[in-house]
Amino acid sequence: MRLLLAITAALFACFNVVSGTALTYKLGANDKICFYTNVAHKGLKVAFYFAVQSGGSFDIDYVVYGPTDRIILDGQKERQGDYVFTAQDPGEFRFCFSNDMSTFAEKMIDFEISVENEERAEIPTKESSPPEHLSTVEESIYKISGELSTISRQQKYFRTREHRNFSTVRSTESRILKFSIIEVVIMVTMAALQVFVVKFFFQSTRKGYV
Repeated sequence: MRLLLAITAALFACFNVVSGTALTYKLGANDKICFYTNVAHKGLKVAFYFAVQSGGSFDIDYVVYGPTDRIILDGQKERQGDYVFTAQDPGEFRFCFSNDMSTFAEKMIDFEISVENEERAEIPTKESSPPEHLSTVEESIYKISGELSTISRQQKYFRTREHRNFSTVRSTESRILKFSIIEVVIMVTMAALQVFVVKFFFQSTRKGYV
């Protein structure tokens, strides 16, 4: 029973040291948007993940600014990114996306910003609990937490690939439909032109005989 309580407390501790925001945003052509997160104090880990789900060539420009407007991360025409950095100063961090390279295409962006404390939370212990046993349980819990984080990132990656493939399929279907319509119009036009030419030829021949 005590072991179960210790495990439960450790799980709650793991969840409490991480705060994050996962969003999906549609960015218009020639548009720019910024999102903000606050870091309470120096030394916290900030994780930043993004992926372009649909639109254009699935690329986007991004810049991450620190509290002093110092550029921490930046990139151009990136399809996705997964970064972790340590906050050197407390304050408000700014995560900006830009779609200036697109004239017409809108971009659907899936991104997540999370702040995690480097320090591990202490598991509440009792005098009757062996320290080495609780230490083993704690390491196992943090290992499971890391594996769950890895699985979550893999799921995001496969979801991004699924959305991109679906977007490619829709784009291909749209192009096939347009080309089919154009082909039908060309064939009908050519048939009508042939009928007109043949009719004009026979009319000219009859006039010559007359």
